[in-house]
Amino acid sequence: MDTQIDSLDHITIITNNIESTMHFYIKIIGLSEDESRPPFKFNGAWLSVNNRAIVHIVENNNHVYENQKPTLDHIAFRVLDIEKMKNNIFQRFGIEKVINASSWVTVLGGNIMPQEVVNAMAEAAPIFLDMVKLNDKAGDLIARITGAEAGLVVNGASAGQVLMVAACMTGNDEAKAAQLPNTKGMKTEIIIQRCHRNRYDGAFLLPGAKFNEIGKSSNTSEWEFENAINENTLCISYIYAPFHKHPINLSRVIELAHKYNIPVIVDAAAEIPPSGNLKKFISEGADMVTFSGGKGIKGPQSSGILCGKKDLIDAAKLNSLNYHSHHANIGRPMKVCKEEIIGLMVALELFEKTDHETQWKYWKEQSMKILNSIKNIEGLQVCLEEYDHNRQGPQVVIYFNHNWRGPSQRVIRMKLLEGNPPIHIGYGGYKDEIWITPVTLQPGEEDAIADRLRKALLSNTSK
Repeated sequence: MDTQIDSLDHITIITNNIESTMHFYIKIIGLSEDESRPPFKFNGAWLSVNNRAIVHIVENNNHVYENQKPTLDHIAFRVLDIEKMKNNIFQRFGIEKVINASSWVTVLGGNIMPQEVVNAMAEAAPIFLDMVKLNDKAGDLIARITGAEAGLVVNGASAGQVLMVAACMTGNDEAKAAQLPNTKGMKTEIIIQRCHRNRYDGAFLLPGAKFNEIGKSSNTSEWEFENAINENTLCISYIYAPFHKHPINLSRVIELAHKYNIPVIVDAAAEIPPSGNLKKFISEGADMVTFSGGKGIKGPQSSGILCGKKDLIDAAKLNSLNYHSHHANIGRPMKVCKEEIIGLMVALELFEKTDHETQWKYWKEQSMKILNSIKNIEGLQVCLEEYDHNRQGPQVVIYFNHNWRGPSQRVIRMKLLEGNPPIHIGYGGYKDEIWITPVTLQPGEEDAIADRLRKALLSNTSK
C-alpha cells in the first residue's frame, strides 16, 4: 500500500515534573533546549538535535493520575499529502466519511471523542488491571458528578434500561439474579405512560418484565398511576426523549410512586445538554437514572452511565459484572471493557470542567451562519430554536409555509446525501420540518452546510 508518510517529525511527552524530565533528555540523552518555542499558554519545552526540535515536553499538573511518570502523548509525522493521508484508512475499507448535522445519533457513530479521551483509552489498552477496583473507582466518580448514592458504567443507555429493571426485580438476591429471565416469584409490571412509548423501550422487557400501559398518546392523569399500581407492580418508568410529552412532571410521579414504595427509573439517554441534567433527575428523587456516555458527554459510543440508590446500583452490579460469581447473569453480554470505562471517566472529568456557556455560544455562531444563508428564501420559516427541550443545542429549524414551491423535505435531504461528503440533517419533529444541529459539527462544516443547503432549497424553483 502506498504511504504518504515522509518522516518522523516529533514526539510529545506529558509530565507532571517538567524539571526532571528535561534533565533526563538534556543531561542524559544529550538533547538541547530549543529557544524558538512560541509562548504557548501552557508550560513546556522543545528539545532539539542538530537544530531540529524532535521532543516536545508539556507539563500537566492536572493529570488524571497523581505522580504520573512521563507519558507519551502523541507522535507526529511529516506527510506528503495530508488529504490523501486522511482518506487512506477509509478508502482501504471502502467507507465514506459524512457530515453529521442531525445530532449524536448512534447510526452516525455517536459523538467525536476529545483527544484526551482517545489517549486515555490507548493508555489503558496495553495493561492489565483489577476490573472490580476500576468499576468501583468509576462508580465513585459517577456518584460525585451526578449527586447519586452510587454509580456504574454500563454498555450504553439501553443496557442501563435492562439493568434498572433487573435490579428492581432481584434486589441483591443472588438466586433471583441467576434465575432471570425466568421471573417466577418476582414482580414484573412496569407502569409506563403511552405518551412515553418509543422504539427503544423494549430494553425494559429483556429481563422478563411486561408493561402496564396507562394514559393516552397525548395525556396521562394522576389517578391513572394510582389505579395501575397493584401487587405485581415492579416500578414506574419515566422517559425523556425529543418530542415526548410530559403531562405530569417527574417530581409528581416520584411523589405518587414513593407513596406506595414503588421505585421510579428514568431513561435520560440524550438529555445532556443541558449539563445540569446530570444532577437534576437524581435531585428530584429518581431511584435510578441512565444516560448515554457517547452523546453529549463525548465518551466512548458504547458506554453509558447508571446512577441512583446504592442498594439498587449494587443489584445492577449483581446482574451485570459477574466477576466472581459462578453464574453469568442477564447483564453479562453487556460488559464494558477497561478502555471504555477509562475513556468515560476522562470524558466525565472533561465535561465537568467544560465552559458550557462558551460551548453553547460557539454552537449558536455556527447555527447563525447557516440560518443567515437561507433566511430570505420565500416560502420558508427559518428559526433558531435553542431553549426548547426537544432541541439539542441551538438548532436551525426550517418550516415549510403554504406558499413553498421548492423541493419537498425528502428531496432536500436526498440532495444533501448525494453530495461529497454526504450531509445528514434531522427531519420530522413537530411537523414537516428539517433541522440542523451544530452539536456534532466539526469546525468549518457549517460553511459547507450553508452553501449546499441553500443550493438544495433553491433547486427546482424560479428564484
